[in-house]
Amino acid sequence: MFDQEARLERLLGRHGDAMVVEPVPGRPTLVRRDQILVSGQDAGAAQELVRRWCDARQDEPGATRLLLRPSAKVDVCELSAQLSGGGRHRTLSVSPNHLVHGQPMWWSGPADRPRPVAPLPVPSAAGARRDVTVAILDTGLAPHPWWDGAEWFREQRDEVAEVLDADLDLELDAQAGHGTFIAGVVLRHAPTAALRARRVIGGDGVGDELDVVRALAWLAAWGRADVVNISLGCHTFDDRPSPVLARAVGALGRRTVVVACAGNTASERPFWPAAMKAVVAVAALDGDDRAWFSNYGWWVDACAPGVDVASTHVWFDGPRPSSEGADPDRFEGYATWSGTSFAAPAVAGRIAGLAAAEGLDAPSAADRVLDPARGVTLPDLGVIISS
Repeated sequence: MFDQEARLERLLGRHGDAMVVEPVPGRPTLVRRDQILVSGQDAGAAQELVRRWCDARQDEPGATRLLLRPSAKVDVCELSAQLSGGGRHRTLSVSPNHLVHGQPMWWSGPADRPRPVAPLPVPSAAGARRDVTVAILDTGLAPHPWWDGAEWFREQRDEVAEVLDADLDLELDAQAGHGTFIAGVVLRHAPTAALRARRVIGGDGVGDELDVVRALAWLAAWGRADVVNISLGCHTFDDRPSPVLARAVGALGRRTVVVACAGNTASERPFWPAAMKAVVAVAALDGDDRAWFSNYGWWVDACAPGVDVASTHVWFDGPRPSSEGADPDRFEGYATWSGTSFAAPAVAGRIAGLAAAEGLDAPSAADRVLDPARGVTLPDLGVIISS
């Protein structure tokens, strides 16, 4: 375990516009200071309502970002609630720009580092009845023997490259390799799938809601993703789904299945986007039981192994010395890691693998995989998906 207060302090130092908000005591989250997001069709109305505080308007794919004057000291959470209508029925789609985090780590949850392991065998690809594409919104994708020769990787290799040591401290960034690890988990279950990566969080595991919305808007315009894996997320300031992010998910359409991790704060507090109705939320198992760090609750749809998962990783040799013949920070393409981050792609891969093998569309495959009549369920954890 790492010192979470120290980790939060480092995060706030690295992201100078981030701030902790806690409208309800004991239920904190992080937002970008002086920023609100608005779904495109509501941007004009929202801008008019905040014109006395608004410094700039930035129209982005999937959302508009309104930048407020720092001197106005506007509470972006209170303002978002007021603009949305303040009641159960929202009139405008407005949200603070929440920070999102990959889920082996979260600033108020458990921390886990990857550990090097010996090479793993390449998954064997049996015949597929149709082509399936899995989009991975994460830290990017590093070259790896499992996919170096694949056409889908050559098409995107440079634009999605993992950043391994952004702060130049000679150590692997806390979540560098996260996307590469998730890609391997997907391919274990869907070896014929083509992957499409988009970088939405940095090697420190941190991004924001707008980064995710942009990526979802790009995927909606691209229109070729059967399954989308999102192994990151956040709690929101009001524990309700961000309407901006919800619209971006909805824009993917009904032929795309979105799978997201349930989060690592060992609570039943909804974690977004996993807790959205349109998203498959995945918790982590440790053997036959819930992993101690995994979130749980009525909103969780499935659970899969999430402790000491083995998968693909990056090549990197850090400064720590060898001990008893083992180098703790020398990675040669493979690692083990723990978190709901790595349970989610097992479910995404299982859905993609079934769709490819039996020629199903992704929603039909998801219905089969998640059908409680076909498997075992656990209270507050959903359907068990074995490794």
